[in-house]
Amino acid sequence: MADATPSPADRFRDAYENQPAWEIGRLQPALAAVADRIQGSILDAGCGTGDCALFFAERGHEVHGVDIVAEVIALARTKAADRGLQAQFLVLDATNLDQLPRSFDNVIDSGLFHVLSDLDRTRYIAAIQHVLRPGGRLWLLCWSDQEPPKPGPRRISRRELQEAFAAGWTIESLEEVRMEAAAHVPPGTFDPGGPRAYRLIACRT
Repeated sequence: MADATPSPADRFRDAYENQPAWEIGRLQPALAAVADRIQGSILDAGCGTGDCALFFAERGHEVHGVDIVAEVIALARTKAADRGLQAQFLVLDATNLDQLPRSFDNVIDSGLFHVLSDLDRTRYIAAIQHVLRPGGRLWLLCWSDQEPPKPGPRRISRRELQEAFAAGWTIESLEEVRMEAAAHVPPGTFDPGGPRAYRLIACRT
């Protein structure tokens, strides 16, 4: 009898057995470039070990981070404690953000959107709309279809992003950027200069 298909939590737990390519130990530069524009409370969706959330906690933001993998949430909590920073980290599937009992001024997605199936993507956007206050902003970073078809997550086109955030959103900017991979990733694995990506900033209407 064939083994059951691993759950998303199991797949990502396996990835964290070694340092994943997306764990660079700091905020992605493409988000750091717009960090001064982010005001108010923040939900980091798919927070991993917490580097993005803790960057903003250090700046004085009220920050919550959620991830599907309990082990990485434990690491994020340890990082926060070691640095003396206030941030809340919860084990939660990001497609179920509507289970959170509060809303936020901002949602940050640093590399989650591009790993979701079509069905989960629809659920995820609806969940973001539930927890994001009217006038609040989504700051999203995902791999672009301009990145060659090598290892890595699903590639996302500009049109897909525009269609996904057509109803209930105003897209304020959609720019081509680069993502940074962890230092241990062999040269040539991704496009030179880092994986090609899109940075989307969208306001919930």
